[in-house]
Amino acid sequence: MAGFEVRTSNSKKGKGLFATKKFDKGDIILEEDPLVSCQFAWNAAYKYLACDYCMRQMHYPPETTSVMLLVRILAFIEQSNDPTAAANVIKQFCHRTVNEDAELVHKLLGEQFTDQLNTLRDMTANVINGEHIQEFLTPEGFCSLMALVGTNGQGIGTSPLALWVNSVSELTMSDDERQQLDLFIDKLYQYVEQESGTFLNTEGSGLFRLQSACNHSCAPNAESSFPYGNHRIQLKAIDLIMPGDEISISYLDECSLQRSRHSRQKELAQNYLFVCWCERCLAQGSQPDCTSEEEMSDDEIDDED
Repeated sequence: MAGFEVRTSNSKKGKGLFATKKFDKGDIILEEDPLVSCQFAWNAAYKYLACDYCMRQMHYPPETTSVMLLVRILAFIEQSNDPTAAANVIKQFCHRTVNEDAELVHKLLGEQFTDQLNTLRDMTANVINGEHIQEFLTPEGFCSLMALVGTNGQGIGTSPLALWVNSVSELTMSDDERQQLDLFIDKLYQYVEQESGTFLNTEGSGLFRLQSACNHSCAPNAESSFPYGNHRIQLKAIDLIMPGDEISISYLDECSLQRSRHSRQKELAQNYLFVCWCERCLAQGSQPDCTSEEEMSDDEIDDED
């Protein structure tokens, strides 16, 4: 028994992932490989290598990352043993009308990129073309594909160094050995920073069929991670989840989650194009409509700097 199901959440959020059994804190809800994934191009610039199976290394400018994910989606369909079924899998991520997709892409890219989007569609059609993907290469279909990636693409982040540090830190050793290890790790991070700066992760983007059904909450009961050093995602409960509960994750990082309701909603509206109505946001509805920085005094801001 899987312990979860995908069904309609509400008219605003669309589909959601719901528990069909109890999950205690720390329980693994699911693990999943993406339908498609690609490595961010800047990994190569920082000398990070990734297995071709996980995130094929690329040599394009960073801004073409989503472009390569588009191509991989089309290749996933065209190269499938059953292209029609593969296309239907991709269409499961599309729940908006043509006009809604166009509005979403307009917000994501801005009016200045309208011509570039048409050029990109033409160039994509020149790179990969086939009878099974023609509907995605029309102006409307390509716009839907862009909106799909923009709203469903999941960031993938792995750090071989962090995995090694976590593993070696779990070894049994004396206090003196532990101290020596800590000093070695600190020095190792200093050397790595001298070579590649503070950018320590191999990062990419992927399209996950189940995990993409998880909606955002400012008080999430689950979190996504990549514990295997590749593109396989793990969804783990961080709070008690009862049968019938919606399984939610946070689209914001830990620092952003600690900010005021207005700050959180502002970031979600700018980056994800929706207003959050989770229980935490509703409970904090009486908070003033100002950002966390505006709530702080000048002295407090200076102290943080």
